[in-house]
Amino acid sequence: MAATDFKDYYSILGVNKTASNEDIKQAFRKLARKYHPDVNPKNKEAEARFKEVSEAYEILSDKEKRQKYDEFGQYWRQAGQTPWASRNTKANTDFNEVEFGKYTNFDEFINDLLGRFNEPSSGGSSNRQAYSYRTTPGSAGFDDFGDFAGFNNATARTTAQDTEAAISLSFGEAFNGVQKRLSLGNETIEVRIPAGVKAGSRVRVRGKGQINPTNQQRGDLYLKIDILPHSFFQFDGDNLTCEVSITPDEAVLGASIDVPTPDGTVKVNIPAGIRSGQTLRLKGKGWRLAKDGRSDELVKIAIASPKEITPQEREYYEKIRDLRTFNPRSNLQQVKL
Repeated sequence: MAATDFKDYYSILGVNKTASNEDIKQAFRKLARKYHPDVNPKNKEAEARFKEVSEAYEILSDKEKRQKYDEFGQYWRQAGQTPWASRNTKANTDFNEVEFGKYTNFDEFINDLLGRFNEPSSGGSSNRQAYSYRTTPGSAGFDDFGDFAGFNNATARTTAQDTEAAISLSFGEAFNGVQKRLSLGNETIEVRIPAGVKAGSRVRVRGKGQINPTNQQRGDLYLKIDILPHSFFQFDGDNLTCEVSITPDEAVLGASIDVPTPDGTVKVNIPAGIRSGQTLRLKGKGWRLAKDGRSDELVKIAIASPKEITPQEREYYEKIRDLRTFNPRSNLQQVKL
């Protein structure tokens, strides 16, 4: 096209110039559903819009083309020969010849279409990177995305042939490892989750993904780990943190107390004079690491005052008050505005 025919591909897809590849794919998928000719029969305006968003995705999904487009603006085509320029007529013809009726659902169609964009001549990515979306096996038409049937507490999305699912584990299951039975449609699989997985990590199950409608090869299943919150432990990077309360006398005099760890209770010495908010480090008592070993457990100390005390306890506290020489607020006298 001439420079005067410059098209703002970002505006066409409804994304900004800082949009990620995933944002661009999602925008194209939404618009492709809306304007596809089989959804809008005999609607020339929708057909033209479909070609326009397809062209925008062709350019912005290709790293080299997008770089030239961003750098040279309306003169980006003059910066070098582009595959789109030489294939524009063919691509438009392909869009006209696509019949949605030959696909069992829209996802098969979009995979085929994205496969055209990612031919070797276009410098596109592999099948697994071609597109990411959520699907329900066996669904047809243009229903909203949903979860894999029978996936218990897991939800899934497909990238052409690989499938990613989010699966929730209890703290103990993630720490110790667990064998999970999952249902994929009519298929039930056994999956071993290794000990020490962390939230956001992925477990690969080979050959248990979706079948690529283009080459009929089955991809892999990737289980993205989500760990349910624990009532006592939290993560701090690789380490575990927890909070343990002690009494005022234990804080003043020191004490030996029991502290839970992921694999049992241990004795911890509380040094005399410890203050609320100080942290004790239990080395090698944290989370399992990918390599051999364990991270640390960080125990935050909280001094808890009793709300109810016996008359005798009150008498002793009053004696301590009367005899006390320590004033934690002595430095406040120096505070001035």
